[in-house]
Amino acid sequence: MNEPVQKNRTRTTRAAAPARKAPSRTNDPERTRANILQVAETEFGEKGLAGARIDEIAEATRTSKRMIYYYFGSKEGLYLAVLEEAYRRVRDVESELKLQDLEPEEGLRRLVAFTFDHHLHHESYIRLVMSENIHRGQYLAQSQRIQELNVPAIAAIRNLYERGVKAGQFRKGLDAVDIHASISALSFFNVSNRHTFGIIFKLDMTSRAYITQRRENVVEMIVRFVRKI
Repeated sequence: MNEPVQKNRTRTTRAAAPARKAPSRTNDPERTRANILQVAETEFGEKGLAGARIDEIAEATRTSKRMIYYYFGSKEGLYLAVLEEAYRRVRDVESELKLQDLEPEEGLRRLVAFTFDHHLHHESYIRLVMSENIHRGQYLAQSQRIQELNVPAIAAIRNLYERGVKAGQFRKGLDAVDIHASISALSFFNVSNRHTFGIIFKLDMTSRAYITQRRENVVEMIVRFVRKI
């Protein structure tokens, strides 16, 4: 008995879906470099030059040791680049304070308050500077940029001070670098020594009340030091 012949069903073969490509990193060298510097600042700040690990920086930035060495040459080269970047950022923000547009005393108060706040909120910067002082500044001495970065900062203080002297507000005979040193020292100590000082004198140097009062005191000390008696 002949069975009815069934029509062959045409099997439609779907084209295989193209394999998904793994997301690739954006080809943005400047962003990659900036990301490495940001992560490295924390790593060097927490562990110092000797304790920092390039492997950990590479993992955190999703790059490779080879890429880091391509950009910075060596671990020491990265460390120096981190130092330069930290100084560059603070000087860039200082330039935005527009001190030249303010009355001398008002400008001085703004500069001191800014320095205090910057140091308070950038503990990694403080740790980096402390670490480099342990190395007696040997890596910073190799920098070709550091001197250039700090020239505008001293020039701004000198201009502010000289205007204040001319206006009869500030006393004569002071040096711009010395004024800068005093501002830095009073702002730096509050962060660098907060743990030891706080334990010895039973102070919570991280409390809002303490910080507010200390900030006012530091600003006032600098202004009274410079002000004409």
